[in-house]
Amino acid sequence: MYKTLLITLLAGIGLNVAQAQTDSAITPSSIKTLTLKQYADYQKGPTLESMALPATMNRYPMPDDVLRYKKELKLTPEQVTKVTAISKYLQLKKTEIGQSVLRNEKKLDDMFRSQKLDEGSITFYANRYGLYEGEYRTSVLLACYNTYNVLNPQQTTKFWQLKKP
Repeated sequence: MYKTLLITLLAGIGLNVAQAQTDSAITPSSIKTLTLKQYADYQKGPTLESMALPATMNRYPMPDDVLRYKKELKLTPEQVTKVTAISKYLQLKKTEIGQSVLRNEKKLDDMFRSQKLDEGSITFYANRYGLYEGEYRTSVLLACYNTYNVLNPQQTTKFWQLKKP
C-alpha cells in the first residue's frame, strides 16, 4: 500500500514539474518579438552552414572542419596556428553580430512600445538586419577562402575525401 501511494505521489510530482517547465521555442524573452530559444541563438550568433554554401559547395572548407582533420591532413604547426586564428575570428564575428541583432531588435521593440517612432527610424533599424547578415556572410566566406589558401592542393583534396559521408 505504501509502495502504491509513493508511486502515485512521485508520478504526480513529475507531472507538475513537466507542466511547470516552459517551452523555450514559444516562451517570450525579455525582447517581446523573440522567443527564449531565438534570443539564446542570437546570443551565440547565427549558424554558419547556409552562409558558407557558396564556398563549401565549391570546395572551400570551413576552418573548424579542417581542424577536425588536422592529423589526417598532416597540418604543420604553422597551418594549425593560421586555421585556428581564422576560426577564432569567425567565432568572434558570429557572437558580435548576434549581439548586434539583439540590440537592434530591442531598439525596435522599445520604439514601438513607447510609440516614439517615425518612418525614418523604422527604416534605419529594419535595414540594419541586412547589414548584419551581409557582414556575417562576408566573414564566413572569407574564412573559407583564407582556410583554403592555408592548405596545399594535396591537403585540400584529402580533406574533401575525408569529409564525404
